[in-house]
Amino acid sequence: MEAPRVEQLLDFRRLPADGFILALLVLYTPFGICLMLLRIFIGIHVFLVSSALPDNLLRRVIVRSMCSILGMFVSQNDPRQRDKNVKTFISNHITQFDHNIMSLLTPCHTPLLDGQSGFVSWARGYLELGWMDNRTRLAEALRQYSSMEAMRTLLLFPEEETTNGKLGLLKFSSWPFTVDSTVQPVVLTAKRPFISVSVVESSWVAELLWMFFIPFTVYQVSSVFLGACRWLPSMSQMDEESEEEFAVRVQEHLATELGVVSTPHTKSDKVEYLKRMKHIAPQAANSANSHPSGARAQTFLPGLSITSLSAEDVRITGMAKQVKEVLPHIPLSVIKMDLVSTKCVDTTITNLLEGRVQFTPEEVSVSPSSSSLSSKLRLTPCDLISSLKKAPKYGPAAKPASKMTFEKSPIDRHLSLQERKEALYAYARRRYTEKHGSQPQTDESQDGRH
Repeated sequence: MEAPRVEQLLDFRRLPADGFILALLVLYTPFGICLMLLRIFIGIHVFLVSSALPDNLLRRVIVRSMCSILGMFVSQNDPRQRDKNVKTFISNHITQFDHNIMSLLTPCHTPLLDGQSGFVSWARGYLELGWMDNRTRLAEALRQYSSMEAMRTLLLFPEEETTNGKLGLLKFSSWPFTVDSTVQPVVLTAKRPFISVSVVESSWVAELLWMFFIPFTVYQVSSVFLGACRWLPSMSQMDEESEEEFAVRVQEHLATELGVVSTPHTKSDKVEYLKRMKHIAPQAANSANSHPSGARAQTFLPGLSITSLSAEDVRITGMAKQVKEVLPHIPLSVIKMDLVSTKCVDTTITNLLEGRVQFTPEEVSVSPSSSSLSSKLRLTPCDLISSLKKAPKYGPAAKPASKMTFEKSPIDRHLSLQERKEALYAYARRRYTEKHGSQPQTDESQDGRH
């Protein structure tokens, strides 16, 4: 099975796309707000109780019951399969509260991997050992912690970042498997009505409020066991098997149990993808703001960030911007519609200039410095090409021809296409010169840019 792309492992939209479910959510909103306020008050008492009582079975039963009132329902399949001799759990990562859910079932600690240490991290139930910027030192500290008697079991998330858990798992880091040679994998799933379980770049406070707002969230915990003739409660590192190979083997078994695939994408790939989306956002937003509201609505939906777009949408938007810079009188919606089928800037430009795509030209605002271009922007595609072919390289455009001929020979038509492209590049160079007051460095660099 082909590995999904990074963006397919993430949820960018919290609200449902289905209109009927969205209408139900709107009707539920007044009740949800009241429920959220009530649960905030109860949640404070849950925190106080969990902080005051000693860590034992009675405390977990009380806290788990109170968490049910908060809308967090936890179930597990056959808790007797829990291997009490194993000191390290390995789990997939879907929400920012996975470690809290596991703590309701069995005592365990999760080290703080990023963020600020202090009261907030302690209140959220993280184990602070330092070395957040050095995984090797952190693994050494965890080994020392695990070697102590009567210490809690460690719960580690080798993905190091959350995913939606629907299509695949991020590549497991190898450092969690250097802590202990024997681990017990745990599969964690979550379901929630109306909205997504988690959204990228959402703070833990926002996720907690959404959890209080929604009627309930169901967490399912199950243990993975492997064996040829009998089920085994744990997985151990084989002889001459490296930590990297052990991590891949555990990841494969977790993916099989979840019904997803193992992907080569890492935490860094997710972070890099989100950074790239943020970088594209200002450019795409400026492009959308420069067009009528109808075209802008097709590019962005109110209340959604640029990360709501898929990689294909971002690519089409970028190519449409290039075409728009060359042909500003053509509506952006028309450009994008043709780019969806051609996937090529040059082909779309050719289609528009040769009249293969019908459109109504837009009015283009022209500054005084570029007034010499105003007449060309109102020309038809055929007249524009004819005008450009007769114009000098950097001088003003000549008078447009009245008619564009269609060559009978395929070779002549190909040469004509090349001429149109060269004329188009010359037109773009002139626009750049009149706008910026200087010429491009080389013709080759400008041609490559366009």
